[in-house]
Amino acid sequence: MSSQIWELRNPDGAMLGMEFARGILEATECLLAHSLPERVTVTVSDEDGTVVAKGEEVSGGEPRPMARLWLRGDRVERENVWPDKSDLGRPVILPGGEVGVLKHWENDDDGSAWRWQVEFSNHT
Repeated sequence: MSSQIWELRNPDGAMLGMEFARGILEATECLLAHSLPERVTVTVSDEDGTVVAKGEEVSGGEPRPMARLWLRGDRVERENVWPDKSDLGRPVILPGGEVGVLKHWENDDDGSAWRWQVEFSNHT
C-alpha cells in the first residue's frame, strides 16, 4: 500500500505560521487529528512528494477534541467531532506528527470528559 505525508500548519502562529504536525501513514481518505488549532492549513503529499490535496486555513466549526480531515478530490475538508464507532480503526495524528490508530473513544454527553485509547506501531 502507498504512503502519504500529512502536513498541518497553524497559519496564525509566528510570522509565517507554525508547523503543528507532520506525519507519514498509509494512504487514507480520512485522518483524525487531535487538538487542532482553530484554523489549520493541510497539505497531503504522496510518497514521492507530489501534492495530492490541500486545504487552506480550514476550520471545523464548534471546538471539539478531534477533527476528521477528509480528502475530497484535491481538497482537504475538516469536520470537528466527538468520535463515534465509525472512527474506531482510523488513523489519528497528534500534535508533533505521531500517528496511531484509534482503538477506543467515550465521552460524557455534555463533553466535560472523555477517555480514549490509541495504538502506536513502527509500521507506516
